Amino acid sequence: MKSIKWMLVSVSLLLFCGCGAQVQKENEATSTNESKENAVIENMMSRRSIRKYKPQPVNRDTMQVILNCGINAPNGQNKQSWEIRVVDNSEFINGITEVYKKLNPKAAEDPNFKNMFRNASTVVFIANDQSYDMSQIDCGLLGENMILSAWSMGIGSCCLGGPTRFMTSTPEAAEYLKKLDIPEGYELLYCIAFGYPDETPAAKPRSTEKIKFID
Repeated sequence: MKSIKWMLVSVSLLLFCGCGAQVQKENEATSTNESKENAVIENMMSRRSIRKYKPQPVNRDTMQVILNCGINAPNGQNKQSWEIRVVDNSEFINGITEVYKKLNPKAAEDPNFKNMFRNASTVVFIANDQSYDMSQIDCGLLGENMILSAWSMGIGSCCLGGPTRFMTSTPEAAEYLKKLDIPEGYELLYCIAFGYPDETPAAKPRSTEKIKFID
């Protein structure tokens, strides 16, 4: 009887230890998932649009990570209806800026003004496929992925519409638009400035009144 009793106790202990280990693994997995979720949310909530940058450029290896995150954004039917051009060439950035200053002399009066991309050293231009009516949404999702991934690595960004509007509507800027080599059927939509932040702007208020649950 004693041997049977000890056998039952041993089996119970093994089962208890096994269940305990399984519960511990499940708890650890849950804790890890919660940490990951919180990190993503924290990144989203802490992100700010940066309009002042330090002079050092973002290296291309880091930019490639950001770009890979961008092209992995959700997009309609996996059409990937975008064209992306990365410019970190100071001659291009300074050249188009000189054209801008000639036509907008007041900009040059600002002693802090260095270029028309908020003084960023790297600019990503995004063009959308005009034949697909949802391509602007795809391009927006692409940009958001890039912005958030950049922020997670300490790199600031700012979405800009003014420079692309200037480049597409100003004859004097045609040379620089051509250099982007945007294929036929695509149109330059917007650009994103990237660089290391030289400011820590406060969050601007967001209206929760624009959110409604429909029962």
